[in-house]
Amino acid sequence: MVRHLTSAIQVVHRETKWGQFNDQSGEFKRPQALLRQWVSNAPGSKFPVEAGRYHLYVSYACPWAHRILIARKLKGLKDVISFTSVHWHLNLETGWNFASSEDTDAEGENVVPDPLHPGFTHLQQVYFETDPNYQGRFSVPVLYDKIHKVIVNNESSEILRMFATEFDALVDEEHRAIRLYPESLHAQIDETHAWHYDQINNGVYKCGIATTQESYHANVIALFDALDKAEDHLATAKGPYWFGSNITEVDVRLFVTIIRFDHFKCNIRDIRSGYPHIHKWLRNLYWNVPAFKDTTNFLHIKQHYTKSMPAINPYCITPVGPLPDILGLDKEVAAVKAYGG
Repeated sequence: MVRHLTSAIQVVHRETKWGQFNDQSGEFKRPQALLRQWVSNAPGSKFPVEAGRYHLYVSYACPWAHRILIARKLKGLKDVISFTSVHWHLNLETGWNFASSEDTDAEGENVVPDPLHPGFTHLQQVYFETDPNYQGRFSVPVLYDKIHKVIVNNESSEILRMFATEFDALVDEEHRAIRLYPESLHAQIDETHAWHYDQINNGVYKCGIATTQESYHANVIALFDALDKAEDHLATAKGPYWFGSNITEVDVRLFVTIIRFDHFKCNIRDIRSGYPHIHKWLRNLYWNVPAFKDTTNFLHIKQHYTKSMPAINPYCITPVGPLPDILGLDKEVAAVKAYGG
């Protein structure tokens, strides 16, 4: 353990250029998460289900981490799994850093120094505690085991599935009844995720981080084709959620991209005036389901996307709008009112 802590105290400068993840066509290729173990209620599990044993490291700015904050609240895991949010600024050489007591520009619940490792200043130090030779990205979210002092998993889709069922024995009946991945919808959810992820969740990055006009053009067209498809689906949905009357992980995974949508180079149409059914679905989740509103931090989102990537926005100018950050349920933009929406 001493060897781990010695290496973890050091902060490694490993320059990350987003363009290095792009292929020869200029298209962004998201690297795979590397730490993929599971918390399980199965007998003999290396990482058993225990209240208070696990801790989340997240960023309010990051949509992949936002998924997990929503699921944590939806499933009633507030007293089961603690969390810390990093500062919104992502340093491309040292990665995410923890907020210090002097930071006054990063408001939000648990945006604090690392409570588990006094003296740690960067998330990468938690990675090196787990593996001193770690060579991957220092990404969020991170699910951390306080007993073994290691990262269990840093793949958001897998942490989302763990939260959906593995901790059910520790929550009340109301939260246990929330089925984010119900067996009856497995095939439909998996099919929906396939095109949502490729064309929307990751599609906005393929537009925003494209390094050629051709790649950008191809991906922005694909993105808006997918949004058109989502709009058509929600127009006929028999309820307020993607699959009708019950929230599933499809709602969680799509929401975190749509709530950030206007911060990417995706301006063929905006959500407010171009997609009335997506806009209605988005606002219903935000205003009527506390897990979505309470975990959305527009300050972190706007500051991160405009000030953490100088290659994309070299002067780090943060736009004022759109105002308000999200419209009320009873409000519409002028274009929609004129159209009669």
